Amino acid sequence: MKKRLLFLLSLALLLVVAACGGGDDESSSSEGNESSESSESSEGSESSGETFELEFGMQPNTQSNEYAGAEFLADYVEEESDGRLTVTIFPDAQLGNDLSMLGQLQDGSLDITLAEMGRFGEWVPRAELLAVPYVIQDFDHIKNVVYNTDFGEELRTELVEEHGLRVVDSAYNGTRVTSSSHEISELADMEGMSLRVPEAQTLLDYAEYTGANPTPMAFGEVYLALQTGQVDGQENPLSAIRAQSFHEVQDYIALTNHVVNDNTYVVSEKTWQELPEDLRTILEEGIDAATDHHTELFQQEEEELIQFFEDEGVTITEPNLDEFREAVSEAYPNYYEKIGEGAEDYMEVIQGAAE
Repeated sequence: MKKRLLFLLSLALLLVVAACGGGDDESSSSEGNESSESSESSEGSESSGETFELEFGMQPNTQSNEYAGAEFLADYVEEESDGRLTVTIFPDAQLGNDLSMLGQLQDGSLDITLAEMGRFGEWVPRAELLAVPYVIQDFDHIKNVVYNTDFGEELRTELVEEHGLRVVDSAYNGTRVTSSSHEISELADMEGMSLRVPEAQTLLDYAEYTGANPTPMAFGEVYLALQTGQVDGQENPLSAIRAQSFHEVQDYIALTNHVVNDNTYVVSEKTWQELPEDLRTILEEGIDAATDHHTELFQQEEEELIQFFEDEGVTITEPNLDEFREAVSEAYPNYYEKIGEGAEDYMEVIQGAAE
């Protein structure tokens, strides 16, 4: 009786183990199928072989550092995606000016373009503070503001969510200096000179508040205007002065360093959402690498250009920028009024990011 009881207990135990084991097998099989289906679905979206051709519009020409940066991006994404993602570049403002191309990004008819962060003031007024003379000290400063502060994060979020413009990364694009027909060694030397500036309020203010007479005109007209004495000087990065041969008709360059030019690689949010996740990653990594290359080109060029201009007989001066900065700061309340509530707080955040 005792042996029979032990046998029955053993049999019952075996049945319980078998039942539990069968349940685990079924559950494991089911989970495996779900995982397999999910994996296949994910791989299908990323490895379907579908190709994407992106259009990159810009104002600079094919000889520019900006174009070299775009070429770097195009080569990178094509190689890393095995040809699934390609970029076609449209230089020389073929697709319009910077504002026009940003508008094309918004409606999805263009995929990528370049723009200074201050240019986004057209949509988000506080962004214009980044282009106001002497607010930004150097390229590291503006990078820190845009990517490492609440001000920058909120600005980029608003551009994506409300305007369809995704700021991916920024490159250095030179620092604006002043060339002239007479030496500028101090602020007083700006007084009364006719200074060509673009039709941009920040640069009009630079001229006016330093004592010069701001003279807007088309970029293509500047060389002749300098040559004939129609204007006494102009302001641009060193690379533009060389590219346009302004040094041929100007004997002096003052390192006024009034605006640090950034160049942001902007992607249409519509394009971004259409790309599979793996291609988004490749595009983002490609832009990060391209902006580094773009920055290196400008930094290296600027170092070489000082020597080039001196060899060409141009006198380079380094005026005391504190008096320039103080003079232009008189224009800041105009921007605060335009931006409205919180403007001075935004300025404090921006200036604090340089510390």
